[in-house]
Amino acid sequence: MHAERLSAYNVAPLAMKAVLEVETYIQQCGLEKSLIELVKMRASQINGCAYCLDMHSGDARRNGETEQRLYLLDAWQESTLYSARERAALAWTEVVTRIAETHAPDAVYDEVRRHFADKELVDLTTLVGLINLWNRLAISLRYRHPVKRAT
Repeated sequence: MHAERLSAYNVAPLAMKAVLEVETYIQQCGLEKSLIELVKMRASQINGCAYCLDMHSGDARRNGETEQRLYLLDAWQESTLYSARERAALAWTEVVTRIAETHAPDAVYDEVRRHFADKELVDLTTLVGLINLWNRLAISLRYRHPVKRAT
């Protein structure tokens, strides 16, 4: 493991301010907080971002998410724990996160459209893009999650 490479906040504060403004928008856009955290967790799982997984699992639990739903998120397609709306959002998260491979298939788009109004779909897509940006910053700049010791 390498040490953190540099701090984006120190090097490019205006860029980080802009990213944080998009984050603020997402938190206030009307999407359910639980859905926002599930999307962040799923994209971070796909991208392998330990820093973001650590952060968003804690955020999700503080907002009332269950351990079981967090543990089974990687296998959401096999579980009955997620609503139809959440399932549509998770499928959209996966294809948008893997956009170079998937090109966002019409079938997934058609399903997400059944559960999200126009603005909600733009907000959801922005959320997916945003967490992918956070993942890329954290992974490429080697952000380190805190290590919590058992007590």
